Amino acid sequence: MTRLARRVWVETIMGTAVSVHAHGSPAFVDGPQTAASVSRAFDELREDDRIFSTYREDSEISRLRRGEITLDDAHPLVAEVATACRDAEQRSGGRFSATWRGWFDPTGYVKGWAVERAARMHLLPLLAATGATAIGINAGGDMQVGTAPGSEWVWRIGIADPHRAGEVLAIMDVVDGAVATSGTAERGAHILDPRSGEPATDVRSATVVADSLAEADLWATVAVVAGDDLSWVAAADSRSGMTVTEDGRVRRWVGATEVSVVTYADSAVR
Repeated sequence: MTRLARRVWVETIMGTAVSVHAHGSPAFVDGPQTAASVSRAFDELREDDRIFSTYREDSEISRLRRGEITLDDAHPLVAEVATACRDAEQRSGGRFSATWRGWFDPTGYVKGWAVERAARMHLLPLLAATGATAIGINAGGDMQVGTAPGSEWVWRIGIADPHRAGEVLAIMDVVDGAVATSGTAERGAHILDPRSGEPATDVRSATVVADSLAEADLWATVAVVAGDDLSWVAAADSRSGMTVTEDGRVRRWVGATEVSVVTYADSAVR
């Protein structure tokens, strides 16, 4: 039996640590095809950051905000993301908006979109290579992962306990798909409700599992804004998810159906 090997590449992009994890034969994980694809994925993310960063004065988004260019003048990817953001605002009932401040700021959408795009363009195609078992990309805790056809590999993704630092609250098993987590536990009340402009503080942590990281990231943010209201789940393109509130309730859903509500101390959370 061929020994299973693992390799991890890490770069800092979009203001966060981005890591690519490859599993398979030594020839696969250390091979030139894998290394080249990982390098292209990182380059893709750097280019997306150049286009969409709200911190870079020369980005397309900053130039749009200053009125130096129009949407028609901007890079074609900007129009693609703008269309996706308008659709997300409609589907989320206004709980997500990229324009509520009066200018276009897709920060709450573009990271998940960009990471998924880099994965689908450069990483997931590697799963067809000889010796491949699994490959995934993690950007600040949000992941798009895949497993080679016929492999028994399962990604076991730990969800951090938002009330107890350093502990794991739940494990999400994913073969192919995406997991995103948002909330106030790591960065405080940084998510604003676009309907009011006020910080969303009722949800300490929200995790969504979906086929797409763009979708998982979007709905994790929506879950934080929605607070104790899970009516949005019916419209979400998610497989499953969970929220942990400030007062210690854990709510879980599968598809469009809520399946459990437990108190924080209940061991069934795991």
